[in-house]
Amino acid sequence: MSKSNQKWVNALNMISDGALIFLSYFMAVIFRFDFLWDQKVTMETAGGTPFALVAGIYSVLIVMVYAMMRMYGSYRFKKESKEIVYILCINGAGTLVLLSLLFLFKLDFSRLTMLSFWCFSSVLVIVKRMIARGIMRHFEVGGYRRHVLLLVGGGELAERYYDTVIKNGGYGYEFKGYLADEPSEHIESYLGGLDKFRDLLAAGGVDEVVIATKRLEQEKVGSMIAACGRYSAKVSVIPAYNDFIPSLPHVEQAGTLKLVNVRSTPDKGLAWKIIKRSMDVVGSLLGLILTSPIMLGVAIAVKRCDGGPALFSQTRVGKNGKEFKMYKFRSMYIDAEQRLAELQKFNEVDGPAFKMENDPRITKVGKFIRKTSLDELPQLWNVLKGDMSIVGPRPPLPREVVQYNDWDWGRLAVKPGLTCYWQVSGRSDVSFDEWMKLDLQYVEEQGFWTDVKVIFKTVGVVVLGKGAY
Repeated sequence: MSKSNQKWVNALNMISDGALIFLSYFMAVIFRFDFLWDQKVTMETAGGTPFALVAGIYSVLIVMVYAMMRMYGSYRFKKESKEIVYILCINGAGTLVLLSLLFLFKLDFSRLTMLSFWCFSSVLVIVKRMIARGIMRHFEVGGYRRHVLLLVGGGELAERYYDTVIKNGGYGYEFKGYLADEPSEHIESYLGGLDKFRDLLAAGGVDEVVIATKRLEQEKVGSMIAACGRYSAKVSVIPAYNDFIPSLPHVEQAGTLKLVNVRSTPDKGLAWKIIKRSMDVVGSLLGLILTSPIMLGVAIAVKRCDGGPALFSQTRVGKNGKEFKMYKFRSMYIDAEQRLAELQKFNEVDGPAFKMENDPRITKVGKFIRKTSLDELPQLWNVLKGDMSIVGPRPPLPREVVQYNDWDWGRLAVKPGLTCYWQVSGRSDVSFDEWMKLDLQYVEEQGFWTDVKVIFKTVGVVVLGKGAY
């Protein structure tokens, strides 16, 4: 799709979102008065013109928030599940703000109507977007809007792009082939060396170019980009340092120089720190209150199992290397630490961490509370104290930290947590290197929506007991 066509699609998408949200207000009013109360809807029962005007302004503002969250543009690389979560959360937050303003200005309006408004607006926008995705996919599969793509490079980066995008027909690309100094056994449709690049573009029929090679000189990349501009082909570059770039990179400008922030502890600002701490305090307090009967039962079961203490405290390493005492329900026999050395040869994970599926040090009760993650409940107290957070990398042992390299140390840039990307991506089934990458990814992506997503995913993982032992 050309840039001009994409702009029209974006505009139509924004207008339809706003119209559906505005329509949802009247649907909510009709649902309350006509459907539930069997009362004829009039302008008076609907709140009159002021409320309709507020609904219109609200619709425009919500669409603006959608735009700020980059929810308009090509669907190709956007996940449906992530979009649905964004819509539900944005509409929910917007509804709460609207309710607060109505209360502040002493405007009497039904909370049932507002709840219905949130439900209708969310469902209508989600359904519309799913239909739009289906239509787009239909045209892509039918070849009506498939973009012809040319890949430059035949090395590791090009192979990864080929596996991720080209082999997945859902992205809607027609693969023309690839150019490289030497053919790759992994990628199909070799078109020749890089010297043929300009001729292929000039011949026409190429909509997009992806440059994915570590060996090109800067001057040659520049000439390729210029040629793409001349022949109206969109060009993207996967840089050689791709694996060091955060998912949301920050670009600074010094004169004519662009500085891409590739690795630092992201400063999310004071507002995020306040929100994060508020979520931790409220979440841990609610957790302690709601799970107190369960924790009492677990404590009794652990105590009766072998007569040892119910709680187990252990020194862990927190933010910036600061040590603290972490609490758990004891799942191992009392002499577990003394027996660790003799079991090191049975370690089932690489790196400094120790994991063993059938660890003989685990008690019968311990196997159950580990499988269900009940052994972690006392850490809600660590969260309330401020040593930990609800979402964050798991706190490592000091003996593990001394074996960290410089990259691994980056996971200590934030408070450790009860759950993180590692827990929702396989837990003990994930290798140590992948574990570190997931933790570093969270350090870069941390934020309100990220934490909400991790918390919801954690519930599913705990219920299934996946990767826990």
